[in-house]
Amino acid sequence: MEVITTHLNADFDAMASMVAAKKLYPNAVLVFPGSQERTLREFFVSTAGYLFDFKKLKNVDLDQIERLILVDTRQASRIGKFAEIVDRPGLDIHIYDHHPDAEDDVRGSLAVIEPTGATVTILTGRIRDRGLPVTDLEATILLLGIFEDTGSFTFSSTTPADFEAAAFLLKCGADLNMIADLVTRELTAEQVGILNELIRSARTYNIQGIEICVASVSVEKYVGDFAILVHKLKDMENLNVIFALARMEDRVYLVARSRLPAVDVGEIAAFFGGGGHASAASATIRELTLIQAEDRLFELLQSMIHPAINARQLMSRPVIFVAPETTIGRAEEVMVRYNINAMPVVEQGVVRGLLNHQVLDKAIFHGLKSEPVREYMNQDFSVVEVGAPLMAIQKVLVEHQQRILPVLEQGELVGVVTRRDLLNFMINDRSNTPKALHGDGGGNQWGRRKNMTSLMLEQLPADIIRLLRDFGELAERLHYRVYAVGGFIRDLLLRRPNLDIDVVVEGDGVGFAKAFAEQHGVRARCHSKFNTAVLVLDQGLKVDVATARLEYYQYPAALPVVEFGSLKLDLYRRDFTINTLAIALTPDEFGQLIDFFGGQRDLKDRVIRVLHSLSFVEDPTRILRAIRFEQRFGFRIGKQTAGLIQNAVKIELLARLGGQRLYHELQHIFTEENPLPALRRMDEFGVLAVVFTGLRFDHKAERLFNRIKQVISWYHLSFLAEPLDGSWLYFLGLLALLPASARADTIAHLDIPEAGRERIERGFTEGGRLLDQFFKLRDPRPSAIYRALQPFKAEEILFMMAATEKDEVARTISRYFHRHRYARTELKGRDLLALGVPPGPIYTVLLNELLDARVNGEVDNRDQELAFISARLQAMTENPPAPAPSAAPPGGPGSDRDAS
Repeated sequence: MEVITTHLNADFDAMASMVAAKKLYPNAVLVFPGSQERTLREFFVSTAGYLFDFKKLKNVDLDQIERLILVDTRQASRIGKFAEIVDRPGLDIHIYDHHPDAEDDVRGSLAVIEPTGATVTILTGRIRDRGLPVTDLEATILLLGIFEDTGSFTFSSTTPADFEAAAFLLKCGADLNMIADLVTRELTAEQVGILNELIRSARTYNIQGIEICVASVSVEKYVGDFAILVHKLKDMENLNVIFALARMEDRVYLVARSRLPAVDVGEIAAFFGGGGHASAASATIRELTLIQAEDRLFELLQSMIHPAINARQLMSRPVIFVAPETTIGRAEEVMVRYNINAMPVVEQGVVRGLLNHQVLDKAIFHGLKSEPVREYMNQDFSVVEVGAPLMAIQKVLVEHQQRILPVLEQGELVGVVTRRDLLNFMINDRSNTPKALHGDGGGNQWGRRKNMTSLMLEQLPADIIRLLRDFGELAERLHYRVYAVGGFIRDLLLRRPNLDIDVVVEGDGVGFAKAFAEQHGVRARCHSKFNTAVLVLDQGLKVDVATARLEYYQYPAALPVVEFGSLKLDLYRRDFTINTLAIALTPDEFGQLIDFFGGQRDLKDRVIRVLHSLSFVEDPTRILRAIRFEQRFGFRIGKQTAGLIQNAVKIELLARLGGQRLYHELQHIFTEENPLPALRRMDEFGVLAVVFTGLRFDHKAERLFNRIKQVISWYHLSFLAEPLDGSWLYFLGLLALLPASARADTIAHLDIPEAGRERIERGFTEGGRLLDQFFKLRDPRPSAIYRALQPFKAEEILFMMAATEKDEVARTISRYFHRHRYARTELKGRDLLALGVPPGPIYTVLLNELLDARVNGEVDNRDQELAFISARLQAMTENPPAPAPSAAPPGGPGSDRDAS
C-alpha cells in the first residue's frame, strides 16, 4: 500500500500538496497524521473530504504500507504515528518539501527539496511537466495552498516558481473567488479576543541591536488559526520580527515571523521541536509551561541572533580629523579638500569633540578664522564600539541628530559613521531596515546589495575567476582588503567583454603586488612614488594594482595631489558614478557588490553623472570622457552634468589643461569603434571649437569623416599586413578642416610631439602636392605611383584616399595597396655580385630599375629578373649611364644595396 501524508496541524499547503501528490501517485491513499488547522478543517468537512477520499489514520494498517510519501515536511517529530515506521527496513519513502534541513529529518529514496514559497509549487511543476490533467476544483485547491503559504505572494520566501505555478493553475481553471473567501475569512469572537490580548501583551525588546516583538496569551480551550492572528498583529503594528506564544489547553503554541535575515525564526522554532522557514515558523511545545517557554525563547534569542550589520561594516576609514589647536580657517580648508561636512577633533588618539561645516562657516563669518577649534567644537557627543549594531547607530545619528559618529576599537579611533553612510545602507539594503523607511513596499534590484558571484561565473573565464580568488586569499593572509573596481565592474554589469582589471588594496598596494608576484611567479612593475603596481601575467594579461587613495586638486585643472585613503575615498575621486562600483575579493565577502554613489541606479537608467559639482573644475578632461562613455554605451549625460559641462566650456577650463592630457583624451575618442557621434556631441557642447580653434562639425566635416570611416573599414577588410592607427586619420581629418593658422594654433595647444608635428607637416604639404599631381596625371605608370606614395606611412596615404573626392584617385591608391605597396625584387645585392657586377652606386640604379619593372608587371619571377638585369648590363656596357644622383630614391622593401 502507498500512503500520502503530511505534518500535524496541517494547513492548506499541506492538504494541497497531498492532493497534488495523488496526481503523481494515483494508487496512493491520502491520510492526515493528526489534527488540521480550523480553516482547513472546515473546508475539509464541507468540500475536500468528500471529493478526494481521505482515510482516517485509525483505519490504516501501518504494517501494510510499502511506500510512504511525505509532503510539506520531512521531520519525524511532525508526522505523528507515521514516525514509528520510517526506520522499518524495506519501506520506500518519497519526500516533497520546501522547508530547511532539521536534525530529525527522515531520509528517503527520493527527496525533492526546493526553497519555494509553498510545497505544492514543487508538485505543480511536476504535474505540468508530465502533462497531467487538472480539474477546476483541483486547480483551486492547489492554488489555495500557494496563496496561504506565500501570504498571497507577499512573504519574502516567495519565488518566481510560485508565480509560474499559480499562472499554470489559473489556466487550468482555478477559482479566485473561492480562494478569496477562504483566505480572508472573518475572525470569530474568540479569535478577536485572543488578538486583543496579543496586542495588549506585546513588548518590544532590543536584542543585539534588533527590535523583536514578543507577545503571549493564555486561554483554557484550543482556538484555531493562531498563525493568522499573529500575521494580522505583524501587519497592524508593522513589525519586522514577532514571536507569539499561546497556551491552549495543555500545550504552548509558538508562531514566529521575520522580515530580517539576521533573525532566522525557523532555526529558533526547531529548538522547540518545530520548524518552518527563516521568515515563518511554528512549534507545538508540550513539556514547558508558558512562562518556561518565554524564558527559553529569550535565552535562544540572546544566543542565536547576530546583527547583520555593525559599525565596522558601515564606517568610513581612515578618519580625517584635526587637532584641538587647529585654527578655524585651517579646519575649513581640510573639510573643503576632502569634501566632508563633519569631522572629529582628536588629541593623542582621543576624540575630544566634533566639528561641522555649518559651525565653521559661521565662525569665519564672525571673523574667528584664526581661533582654535577647541573653543567651538561640540563636546557633548556619543561614540560606539566597532561591534555596535545598526539600531544603536541609527539612534545616535537620527534620534540624537549627531552628524558624525566616531567608532572605537579598544578605545582607539578606527573609523566614523556618517549620516550618508547610514542612508546609503538603508537605501541599498532594504531587507535590514523597517518597511516604513523605504518609501514604497517594492524594491528595485539595482538598488539592493547583491552578490555578483553567479554573474562573474557566467561572464568571466575560469582563469580570471581563479585569479580574483587568489587576490582575495592573499589579501586575507596579509590582513588587507582588496577590491576589483572601475570599468571592469561596470562592463561586467553591462555584460560587455572587458578583461582590463583594476584592483584597489586597503593596505600596501605595492607590497601586495610584490607578494603576489613572488607567490605566483609573475612580474610586478612597481611605482612606489604613486603607490601603484602592474602585475604582468601570462598571455599578456596585465592587472593594475593601486593602494586605496584620495586625490585632491589645489587649483582648477591641476594635476591631483595623492594621499592614502579608504576604498570609499578612492572611489569618490573617480569621474562618474558608473565607474565607482567595486566587488570585494576577500573570501568572506567574495563577489559582494559595493556601491557607495548610486552607480547601479545610473547603469539601469543609462545616464552619465559626475559625483559632485566641481568635478569638471578639478579635471576638465572628464568632459571628453563623459561624451565618450555616453556615445559608447548609448547612455545620456544627466541634466545637471550637462549643465556643468556647458559652464566649464563657458569659463574656458579646457584652455587651462596641459596639451598632452587633452591630446591623450582625444586619442581615446578617436580609437572608439565610431568616433563620429562623439565628435558631433563635442560640437553641440562647444568643446570642438575650443580644442580645434573655431571648428564646427558641419556637413563638410560629416562627409570627410564618413569617408575616413569607410577607408578604415576597407583597409581592415582587406587584411593588409601593415598595422594601422585609425585614430591618426581622424585627427588629421579635424586638422584638415582648419585654416592653416588655426591648425598651427591647435597643434601648439595640444603640445604634439616633434615626430608627430613632422608627420602632420609632411601630410599637409607633400601629401597635398601629391594629390594635385594625381589630378593632373593621366594613366600614370604603377612605378610612378609607387615612388610617389612609398615614403608615406599607411595612415597618411589612407588620409589622401579619404580626402580626395575623385573616385579614380581613390581606386589608384587602392590598387597601390593591394598590388604594389609590398612589392620587392627576388634578386639582391649578393646576386649582382655573383653576376660579376662590381659593388658601387650601380647597385642602387639596377635594383631600383628592377623594382620599377616588377611593379609595372614587366618581370614576374627570378628568371625574368635575371634576364632583365643581363639586358640592362649589356645596354650599360654599350651606353654607359651618367653618375647616379646622391639622393637616389630608396629601393623596395628588403632591397639591400650592398654585396653583403
